[in-house]
Amino acid sequence: MLPIFVFQRSFFCVAALCLLTTLLPAQSGVVDGARALRDVEAVVKIGPRPSGSAQIEKTRVYIEKQVAAAGLRVERQSFEAKSPNGNLPLVNLIVKIPAASKPASPGSGKRVLLTGHYDTKRFLDRTFVGANDGGSSTGLLLELVRVLAKNRPTLETWVVFFDGEEAVGEWTETDSVYGSRYLAADLHKKGDLTKIAALINIDMIGDQDLNLVNEYFSDPSLRALAKSVAASIGKPKVFWGPDMPVEDDHVPFARRGVPTLNLIDFFYGPRNAYWHTDQDTMDKLSAESLTTVGRLVLGILEKLPAN
Repeated sequence: MLPIFVFQRSFFCVAALCLLTTLLPAQSGVVDGARALRDVEAVVKIGPRPSGSAQIEKTRVYIEKQVAAAGLRVERQSFEAKSPNGNLPLVNLIVKIPAASKPASPGSGKRVLLTGHYDTKRFLDRTFVGANDGGSSTGLLLELVRVLAKNRPTLETWVVFFDGEEAVGEWTETDSVYGSRYLAADLHKKGDLTKIAALINIDMIGDQDLNLVNEYFSDPSLRALAKSVAASIGKPKVFWGPDMPVEDDHVPFARRGVPTLNLIDFFYGPRNAYWHTDQDTMDKLSAESLTTVGRLVLGILEKLPAN
C-alpha cells in the first residue's frame, strides 16, 4: 500500500460529513484474535515472502491447509504480470463461502469480497518478515474463513488472499497491486463486478496501538457503516485522524465502481517508522487488535443489505 503524502503525491484532507446511524452490536461468530495471531506467527517463521519466491509458495500451502481444516477449499488464480524485473508469476487465493440461504433465482445473489495481501515487499538490504504488513491480513483472513465456515454469511462471501500487492521496485500504477488489478479486470470481463455488494480490504491491522485510517478512496456509506459498527462493539475511537488517501488493493475495484472499504492502520510506530523495515516483527502485534478488526468486519457483513 502507499499513502499519498505531500512529498510523494498530493495529500488531500477532506472533512468527512457522514451521518452515522446507531446500530446494536451483532456478532454471529466469535473471532479468536489469539488464533489469528498464531497464523501470523506461522507465516512470519517462513521468512520474507515476496512474490515469485519459494517462501510465498510455502505460505500458499499453509493457507490451503488451514482452509481445508475449516472444511473449505482454495481456488488458485495463477497468472503472470510484467514487472520492472521481467515477467512475475503470481497466484491469488480465493475461498468461496456460500450464503446461508440460496438467492431467489439463479445468478441473482449479491456477494461480498473480504480481501488482503499475503506477499511481502522484496528488499536486498534488510530482512523484512512483514509481521504486520502482509502477515496480519493473512492471519485475520484465515480466522474469518473459520468463523464464516461455521456461521454462513447472509451474502455469498469470497475471501481473497492477493499476491503482488507490493511493488517490485518503486510504487507506481503499473508496479503495485498486481493481484487485485488482475482479479478486478477478470471479473469485469465476465460481467461479474455488478454482483459485488461490497469489497472490504484489510491491511496492517495487527498493530498493538490500533488506529485505523479514515481512508479517502473508500465508499462514504461503507465508511459510515464501519464507524457505526465500531461504536456498537465498544471501539468508537478506532478510526483516527483526517481523511487519508491510501493506494491499496481496494483501488482497482473502486475505480470500476465497486463499493469498497479499506481498513488499514498506517500509523505503525512513531511516524510510521516500522513500515517496510526490519522492525515489522511479531512483538509489535496484538491479538486484541486482530479481534477488534475481525469483529468490525463481521458486524459490517451483518448490516449489509441482503439484496
